Amino acid sequence: MSDLDGVWETVVNTPMGPQKGTLTLSSDGEALSGTMAGAQGSLDIENGKASYHSEASWTANISSPMPMTLEFSVKVEGDEMNGNVKLGAFGTASIKGTRSG
Repeated sequence: MSDLDGVWETVVNTPMGPQKGTLTLSSDGEALSGTMAGAQGSLDIENGKASYHSEASWTANISSPMPMTLEFSVKVEGDEMNGNVKLGAFGTASIKGTRSG
């Protein structure tokens, strides 16, 4: 089990305002899988990669409010997660998370 594994309550600071969600991650060596759930529903993460037991990256394809691929890059320290999300053509937003389970 790595520092990444578990359930995280997250906030992404997007141009449309803070977007709250629940992120569930599970790592197996360098492979990372999981789901993201929020106001627009739930979806599986894709292309998940874990490194150093505390850093991760993945993508998620959303359809609302418009279709785009989100690119996540995070680092975990204890029960805190910080990182960035590339929002397609809309720049980069910060993501913060707190372990909830």
